Amino acid sequence: MNNLLQDFIIEDYIKSALKEDIGYGDITTDFLTEESEEICANLVTREDGILCGSHIFEMVFKILSPDMSVTFFFNDGDEIKAGDKIARICGSARFLLNGERVALNYMQRMSGIATETNKYVKALEGSKAKIVDTRKTTPNFRMFEKYSVICGGASLHRFNLSDCVMIKDNHIKFAGGIKNAVGKIRKYVSHAHKIEIECDTLKQVKEALEANADIIMLDNMRLEEMKEACKIINGKAIVEASGNVKLDTVKAIADCGVDVISSSAIVAKAKTLDIGLDF
Repeated sequence: MNNLLQDFIIEDYIKSALKEDIGYGDITTDFLTEESEEICANLVTREDGILCGSHIFEMVFKILSPDMSVTFFFNDGDEIKAGDKIARICGSARFLLNGERVALNYMQRMSGIATETNKYVKALEGSKAKIVDTRKTTPNFRMFEKYSVICGGASLHRFNLSDCVMIKDNHIKFAGGIKNAVGKIRKYVSHAHKIEIECDTLKQVKEALEANADIIMLDNMRLEEMKEACKIINGKAIVEASGNVKLDTVKAIADCGVDVISSSAIVAKAKTLDIGLDF
């Protein structure tokens, strides 16, 4: 999966994170160690989950010193159990201590998202519906969070505003209706971009169909409404459900007949996975 995160892009983000954390120097480590002093440490998970961020973890130390050695015993997307030794890191004690927190922050956050996402994926086993993320991400951390969603076994919604036309409630109000909004956008948008329309009512669903929407989002609809909407759409557009998507509701939403379920919870509600670096 590492080819989904291009090194020449993520390197700048990691360097920025290291600058933020190290500042003008690690006044604890730098006064305790010499660059020539070497040590090894084990990366160990303290709870069960899905591993994610191994390449980022390694890259933190390689940026500090190309001589640092990082050997992983698991791959991103693998299930890990409490007590598992995930990796071994050897090299300069100074650089290991300098990069420890940043490397762990990336891995703990990314593994936490992958773990939470995987719960939803498992809840949908046997269903045609797939779970996807949203744009409710941490600023300047989106690519890492979206990669984590993939590691958890889910799919992605649009990466940014230029990926897909998504006409939401405020766009509809501003344009004076769905028909007006779609008509104006079709004059300019590329043939390569899909048009998605957010619908709050069955009336809007019918209007979106008449406008030849590629994707119709059922926003915060009750289960009965979603079932009726799927009957109305009848395969003429991709059906996405959004709103009130939780682990205990996602299967019932899928059973309504939707194709896609988008949830911010798989990222926003995910807790970090407890992973430590032990000397």
